[in-house]
Amino acid sequence: MKIAIVHDWLVTYAGAERVLASLIKIWPEADLFSVIDFLSDQDRAQLGGKVATTTFIQRLPKAKTKYQRYLPLMPMAIEQLDLSGYDLIISSSHAVAKGVLCGPDQLHVSYVHSPIRYAWDLQHQYLKEANMSAGLKGKVARMILHYMRMWDQRTAAGVDDFIANSHFIGARITKSYRRESTVIYPPVDTRGFTIQEEKQDYYFTASRMVPYKRMPMIVEAFAAMPDKRLVMVGDGPEMEKAKAIAANAPNVTLLGYQPFAVLQEHMRNAKAFVFAAEEDFGISPVEAQACGTPVIAFGKGGVLETVCGLDHPQPTGVFYQEQSVPSLIAAIETFEASGDRITAHACRANAERFSEARFEQEMRQFVELRLSASRQARLSMQFRATQIPPTLVAPTLHANDVSARVVPIKSV
Repeated sequence: MKIAIVHDWLVTYAGAERVLASLIKIWPEADLFSVIDFLSDQDRAQLGGKVATTTFIQRLPKAKTKYQRYLPLMPMAIEQLDLSGYDLIISSSHAVAKGVLCGPDQLHVSYVHSPIRYAWDLQHQYLKEANMSAGLKGKVARMILHYMRMWDQRTAAGVDDFIANSHFIGARITKSYRRESTVIYPPVDTRGFTIQEEKQDYYFTASRMVPYKRMPMIVEAFAAMPDKRLVMVGDGPEMEKAKAIAANAPNVTLLGYQPFAVLQEHMRNAKAFVFAAEEDFGISPVEAQACGTPVIAFGKGGVLETVCGLDHPQPTGVFYQEQSVPSLIAAIETFEASGDRITAHACRANAERFSEARFEQEMRQFVELRLSASRQARLSMQFRATQIPPTLVAPTLHANDVSARVVPIKSV
């Protein structure tokens, strides 16, 4: 059996690429395909050294750093990948990977991190954050996203089975594609984080500093609480905004980008991990719990499935209901008043639900069951095709049978 794994684009090793790495561990013989592939040698080692077969976008100017500009070309590009020789196609998709062309004798299973966020329900938010809510650029962007939505919905018909990375994304799949999905939570390297029961007196957060992560909002909240210390790891477009707020907040420490070992050490020692994004799943809160660290999170999206609130028998965190400074401050006050109900061992036990071993077992079982069902359906169809229906069998005629008489048709 020939297997193809299709990924949207390969430029860095982040959450979606961790899923891809696990898929390659399950099926190491699979061939890899992607719109572009500019991974560093260090990141490629996480994928077993595999190099993807890419599209024409790989050769376009500045494709490595400005690949988002080529989004309008990506539907056509992904359809140019020739997968006709493969029996099993597994796509890891948050944009266009699920749109590869496949035939009736091929099984296509799509692991969906999210339907294209900026084309569906988050379109207005993305356009606002990109300063394209109005003007000519805004009109062009809306037209392109309208086309992307139609293409995205149409290509859903080419997927045999959808797997969602959370029930939150499963609801998005149903809303966007009118298709059911099976939830298999993504893999989290819980073995790479060890539990720490004794905590130090500071809060911690780490993320890429992009608008939807709301990192400056977290800084602003702690600037209003000078008696509480915050350590922040991460870099990105919102860094300057965060620095401007932190300039008058000596209790806030911005470390910028840090290697994994530094991030892990701060996460293990922090009294709580602060999370402000609306994520499809959210790996960082699970990693924090694997360290025995409670989570204070915006209560929307996948985090509702990975963190147990104070109403749970074994709570692992506190939720706040609005992405606002007052709401976050209130949640921190609630945590300090009720945080003694949260234990490091409860956090660790909850994180184990999302281990890499669990993901690989569930994915392998799902695909094997679907392959078996697909083979059975194909054999059944072939068997039926070889049987001649009784109504098509010519009757044995005798000369004296009335039914055997031929009545000539008169010419007009």
